[in-house]
Amino acid sequence: MQARQRLHPLSPALHGAKSLVVVIVGLSWSTLSRVGFGWFVAMVIVIALGATVLALVSWYNTGYQVVGRELRIHEGLLWRRTRAIPLERLQAVEVVRPLLAQLTGLAELRLEVVGGGKTEAPLAFLGVAEAAVLRQRLLTLAGRPATAAQGTQPPEEAHAAVPVGAEPAGRPLHAVSNRDLLISQLLTPQAFLLPFGVAFVAAQFLSEGTWSFIAVASTLTAMAGILLQPVRRVLDDWRFQLARDDDRLRIRNGLLETRVQTVPLHRVQTVGVTWPLLWRVKGWLRLRLEVAGYTAGEPDQRNRPDRLLPVGDLATGAAIVAEVLPGVALSALPLSPPPARARWLSPLSRQVLGAGLTEQVFVARSGLLTRQLTIVPYARLQSVRVVQGPVQRLLRLATVHVDTAGGAGAAAVDRDVADAWALAAELTTRGHAARRPA
Repeated sequence: MQARQRLHPLSPALHGAKSLVVVIVGLSWSTLSRVGFGWFVAMVIVIALGATVLALVSWYNTGYQVVGRELRIHEGLLWRRTRAIPLERLQAVEVVRPLLAQLTGLAELRLEVVGGGKTEAPLAFLGVAEAAVLRQRLLTLAGRPATAAQGTQPPEEAHAAVPVGAEPAGRPLHAVSNRDLLISQLLTPQAFLLPFGVAFVAAQFLSEGTWSFIAVASTLTAMAGILLQPVRRVLDDWRFQLARDDDRLRIRNGLLETRVQTVPLHRVQTVGVTWPLLWRVKGWLRLRLEVAGYTAGEPDQRNRPDRLLPVGDLATGAAIVAEVLPGVALSALPLSPPPARARWLSPLSRQVLGAGLTEQVFVARSGLLTRQLTIVPYARLQSVRVVQGPVQRLLRLATVHVDTAGGAGAAAVDRDVADAWALAAELTTRGHAARRPA
């Protein structure tokens, strides 16, 4: 049994620095104007010191140990708590390195467990070498049979499986060009409309003739909020690399915060293809995954391993889809539109709506300005529903919903009632056949 281990001694300092950033962001410009600069700085220092002390106490009472095929996390001062995580339920162990962790040579481990309500037991922070060794050991223990865990395989073998600090590269599939990533985020509504917003604000200031500090700071803060999403996407997807290692996808990305994520292909529930309006000029698309075992309620959606291709052309997207779903040709999917009477419900998007079946998957298309395509393997179907609204009943139409373990699923919108029931029956049959043991 492994002895109880503590996190890296620099962990309290990093947590304190993060708390300082949160405090500064949380205190608004109006607070600065009310209390003055001196009191504002004093408030920040007191709160930051308090957060650092709490982080130090938390570090001293936090530890982890591996017992058999179980990871135990110990924490708490007044109320001691021990969390036991069975490694057979482990889906992935992700290595995340925020900017401060990169500067100090540290890393954070985040565990994804089947059925977990959120990312389990984030170990922040460990040394890079220690994080790499622990990650490989946990994955090795999670994947080997119970008899091996009882002593037939020495623990040292788990440490020697991968060199310290190394990460299996797998077979490279695609690396996104940083230039294309930047251009793709310039072709977004936020970036496209920003000059008009700047011109409007400037006109307001010039007409009123007042340039108070609070007004300028609030305006700049609002503009920063508008640009936050495209800027975050650039930072998150910088140097995006996709590789395949046997039955897993390996995703590496990030500039200020680097991430190494592993996606088991057997957990992929759907593949989503998106063509944003402005991207269609360059023929670009985006690919997303829906993966079972990762909660949709995670506060930080960036923790979810749903990125498959941040930006790319049709040929690249088709090649990646074929890797994830063998035998599926993205450019040759059979899609049939709803009947002509559906124009009363979707007058502009009826020609865009579509659904179809191939030998391996169910496909549904929707969206007018932002076109979306959802691909669902039959083996991932959890339930099939036929839904009719009051107007649909008058027009003899229905929508077929397909549910998956990931939650989102897909829908064939505004089908003829008879076709909708036939489609639902066919999906149910194919789903049962796909899940039947060979």
